[in-house]
Parts: sequence; structure tokens; C-alpha cells
Amino acid sequence: MGILFSILAGAAMSVQGVLNTRLSEKAGLYEANAWVQGTAFALSLLAVWLLGKGSFRELFQAPKWTLLGGVLGIIITITVMLGIGRLSPTVAISTILIAQLFVAALIDAFGWMGSEKVPFCWNQYVALALMIGGVVLFKLKL
Repeated sequence: MGILFSILAGAAMSVQGVLNTRLSEKAGLYEANAWVQGTAFALSLLAVWLLGKGSFRELFQAPKWTLLGGVLGIIITITVMLGIGRLSPTVAISTILIAQLFVAALIDAFGWMGSEKVPFCWNQYVALALMIGGVVLFKLKL
């Protein structure tokens, strides 16, 4: 199920990035972001009401740094729109994916934010280099 959820998340992120970029071209970057974040907030409240366990107090019992995910939401949404707007969706999403993998590997390798340490070996470096080479090939005009 984890693989299925990950595939769904990746597909949704790619489609959302393009939708948000096209919306920002019509309405403006920050207006589009407000719409995207606002509708996500409203739907999140609906999900809490229908599916939640009813414990907003527990949010503030968590370590304070874990509450920064919402701050990252605006950074993610805006930078995805800017990336797709200046590159093609394929090149932008590929670059985003490589950055995600690299940062995730750092989190794993150092055990940051409570993650279990997972070593980053030579084959992961090769895989990352191949992915970067793929983006370069996409960008080349032959």
C-alpha cells in the first residue's frame, strides 16, 4: 500500500503543480497560492470533522519544530509554480524529484528529525547522478 500511496502522491503533485501554475498565470502567483492553500485548509477541516480523532490539543504537545510543515506548504506551492512556469513540467518535476531524493537521503543518512539512520552508499550516488543526467538530456535540444 505504501508504494500505491506514493505513486498516487507523485501523480497528484505533478498534476497539481501544472494546475497551480496555469491558475497563477491567470490570477497571479500569490492569489493562486491563497486559493490552493485556502481550499486545502477547508478540505482539511472537513476531513477532521468526518475522520479526525478530535485532538487539536495534541498538536501543541508535539515538538515545536514539527509545526513548521505548514510554513513549508507555502514555500513548496509557490516554488513549484515558479519552477514549472520557467521550465517545462517534465524538467521542473524531475528537478524537484531529484532534490527531494537528495534531501531525503541526507535525512536518512544523518537520522535527522527522529528518522532511523540509513547509510547513503555508492549506488545511491550513481542513481542520483543518472537522474541528473536524465534531466540534462531532457533539456538538451538535439
